[in-house]
Amino acid sequence: MALVRWDPARELDTLQGEMNRLFSSFFDTQTTGNGTSARRWIPAMDLVETDEHFVLKADLPGVVESDVSIEVERNVLTIAGERKAEHEAKHEGYYRLERATGSFSRALTLPEGVDADAVTARFDNGVLEVRIPKPAQAKPRRVRIDVDGAEPKVIDSE
Repeated sequence: MALVRWDPARELDTLQGEMNRLFSSFFDTQTTGNGTSARRWIPAMDLVETDEHFVLKADLPGVVESDVSIEVERNVLTIAGERKAEHEAKHEGYYRLERATGSFSRALTLPEGVDADAVTARFDNGVLEVRIPKPAQAKPRRVRIDVDGAEPKVIDSE
């Protein structure tokens, strides 16, 4: 287990990010071509830890694989894409349009040491599954201590 130094400024940054996300879900609306407003779409995501991987699952109904991009840069995994409208705005006969469309982007900070080349993704029935291998844990090692004129001693770090 690694010791992490408590940083109150980091805690405040996290709180501010969560508050911004909360308020943006209430106030961030898009105006459609016919004058009505639509909700901004943020796909739901689950993150599960297994023995070997972190598994991220995102619900992307109505999105095709070619409209999704996954990038890993500086230990940040970013999933971005777009759900396109299935109707043309000039048609008549629509009574109510509630399904949100538009572009989205979600970012997840990965632990140090994750091999970005080993991240895999699969898209099936509107669910994106991204498998992120866990970083290798530091293994204990033995350190030899040499003393003048004496036989070397071995200190076991386990």
